[in-house]
Amino acid sequence: MMGEVRNFIIIWLHVITSLCVCYVVGKKVPKGFPTLFAILPIVSFFLALPLGLNTMHLGGLFAFFISWLANSKLLLFAFGKGPLSDPSLSLKHFVVVASLPIKIRSQNSPSHKSIWNYIIKALVLSVVLTSYKYMPPMLLYCLYCLHMYLTLEIILAIISVLVRTILGIDLEPHFDEPYLSSSLQDFWGRRWNLVVTNILRMTVFDPTRRIALRMVGPKWAPLPATFMTFLVSGLIHELIYYYLGRVRPTWEITQFFLLHGLCIVVEVGCKKKLSSKFRLPRVVSATLTIGFVLVTSFKLFLPQLLRCNGDQRVFQELASLTDFLKHPLLFLYN
Repeated sequence: MMGEVRNFIIIWLHVITSLCVCYVVGKKVPKGFPTLFAILPIVSFFLALPLGLNTMHLGGLFAFFISWLANSKLLLFAFGKGPLSDPSLSLKHFVVVASLPIKIRSQNSPSHKSIWNYIIKALVLSVVLTSYKYMPPMLLYCLYCLHMYLTLEIILAIISVLVRTILGIDLEPHFDEPYLSSSLQDFWGRRWNLVVTNILRMTVFDPTRRIALRMVGPKWAPLPATFMTFLVSGLIHELIYYYLGRVRPTWEITQFFLLHGLCIVVEVGCKKKLSSKFRLPRVVSATLTIGFVLVTSFKLFLPQLLRCNGDQRVFQELASLTDFLKHPLLFLYN
């Protein structure tokens, strides 16, 4: 456990040093392909760094933060776009915004959630963690999905609070109660992991939409852009799953995102055709949406994670964390 923590700290020092180099490059090198070519070695380096970690929590979070989000921000930065392109960013703020899954809050963004919202979710997560051994196999997948969602939201909320407290930056929330989604478009576009949604919009959706505008016009251009966004998201998730399991991809994750992308394309197309003539009651549409997300997760999203014993490894890591909290000195000297 301590060996993994040491590796984690060393790798983060590499990240901070590399981002300092990118900051200097941004000040000295013209934007566009010159900056892109200058930072490509660092982008490649960030893709290799997760291979130095073996735990689900540290390795998965690092791959998400750095190999996906930080690299996406750096590619946007090379062309003067994205959250790192603000010339007023200091080196400290540049490194923080680049390396963490945060988005500086705009005036029209949702307000912060009550602390009670997170306390309740933390209590629910503790119940989930203690309920696994009592659940029949058919309900375990539901717990896995709930476990992943609550863990991710709580960790990202803690990071946001720390950044907001230390740097005084007002940040946008990461989730907006996705279990209340009334459609797949609502789930993925406005409620689930909004920092990722914003990055995918800038890196994939907007460029694809601009190309599609010339081919199919403004009314239908968002549809191929949406499908391409889900394809890229699926491929990135395959990479993250590879970091976690180090096994050959089965492409089930890509199928999951392609299916959802195709369904959103159909959903948006139907809305454009039907307008407001036909609309399901919200309770029905919300039930169908969450049901579809859960069933497709059971069939396509979770199996690859479970084949690399992801559930067992998570529990082992949580047990190691519990032992560390009980006997920190014992771990420090081992």
